[in-house]
Amino acid sequence: MAKRTGHTYSSSEPTFLQSIGGTSKSSPYYDEEAARVSQKIDDELKREWARRKDAMRRQVKVMLLGQAESGKSTLQKQFQLYYAHQTLDHGRPLWRPVVYFNIIKAVRMILDELDYELSTLDSDQSIEGQAVAHALAPLGDVSGEISRLRSKLVPLTSMEDSLASELSNGVSVTGGRSGVYVRAGWQALGTPLSPNRSKAAPATGGPPPAVAHVTNLASRTLMSVQSEIDDLWKHPAVRILLDNRRIRLDESAPFFLDNIVRIAQPDYLPTTADLLNVRLQTLGVSEHSFDIELCGTRYNWLMYDVGGARGQRHAWVPYFDDATAIIFLAPISAFDQYLEEDGRTNRLDDSLQLFTAICSNKLLKNSHLVLLLNKTDLLKKKLESGIKVRKYITSYGDRPNTFSDVSEYFRAHFIQVHRRNDIGRRVLYAHFSSMLDIRATQAIIVNVGEAIIRSHIARTGLA
Repeated sequence: MAKRTGHTYSSSEPTFLQSIGGTSKSSPYYDEEAARVSQKIDDELKREWARRKDAMRRQVKVMLLGQAESGKSTLQKQFQLYYAHQTLDHGRPLWRPVVYFNIIKAVRMILDELDYELSTLDSDQSIEGQAVAHALAPLGDVSGEISRLRSKLVPLTSMEDSLASELSNGVSVTGGRSGVYVRAGWQALGTPLSPNRSKAAPATGGPPPAVAHVTNLASRTLMSVQSEIDDLWKHPAVRILLDNRRIRLDESAPFFLDNIVRIAQPDYLPTTADLLNVRLQTLGVSEHSFDIELCGTRYNWLMYDVGGARGQRHAWVPYFDDATAIIFLAPISAFDQYLEEDGRTNRLDDSLQLFTAICSNKLLKNSHLVLLLNKTDLLKKKLESGIKVRKYITSYGDRPNTFSDVSEYFRAHFIQVHRRNDIGRRVLYAHFSSMLDIRATQAIIVNVGEAIIRSHIARTGLA
């Protein structure tokens, strides 16, 4: 070794370096036991790396994308029901306060809408307004009846904000919008994902004491006023206003109000149907893990459920680069609705724009692409009630207002978006779906899951 000026060398330095990097047993510094331990560590590191590499190859990362209220969380629960029903069963009690909140919110919305409609009835000279006034006239003193019901329901409706606050755990959104907005781990079963995507560690125990207290209070209050809730829901005035679309509720509200007697029982435990119908808006990104077996091989399915509101979509990007597949949900029943964040944007148009962005995103060009045209059950109900598509989608023109024609028209638009904008030239797997139909949805889950895994196998070389 050539010496440099200013550097002091030990005479033993070359021998020391050789003893570390070489295998000379003749060296006085050679330690056979240390060499054996070192080799054992090296071998274990190689085996661990091989195990990790194999585990990563068997890891399937799926993103659920779509606007808010498109059915992403419901689809995630359907996957959980099919592949990991034990975890769904374990979490049933923690959904009780969310079900209660859905009912309280529905009751408050009905009362607010009734107050507004009854107070403006005389001044509404529109054809629709006059028709509603004519239908309500035979009912007599509707305002007095509703006022009496409202006074009895005050203890319940006054709990909405406190229940929402406890469930949201201090999380709020801009714009003053009310509701329950939660992040990953809200059920006290885990914590939000960190930026490095480490899996949330499960926590033990039930909900925090404050949530448990307000849940028990809501349960007792609900039981004491269940008759008044039922009377309100079945009141002829409410029926007339609902039929004339003067009252608009969350999509799941009728289901819970129809089941108020069952839900108001003190020993109430949410059913699977309750879990699928419940309305809860997630903020950020939540990770869910399932083991899926195909042809004797087990794959770890990581599913990412994302917040779909416009202000939440920036959080999707960090998960794009290594996504195995994208399942995009488009609620085609929302043709007559507008974004909560932007009352000028039709929700179906927003879905088309969002799907365009997904198809043209370079980070996703190698990801398997599945399109679920969702909420077909609600679309059928709207069309059967006489709602005209052309009133909201002018390009629909004079086409028949039937489910087959309308659904095919919407499907054609999404397929055209894919054909024009998909930079990966991928096959698009499109399905009509209703997330509340367990049997039909799980048939789709099996087909979609197998297709995604087979695509993953072909891409990674697994056999």
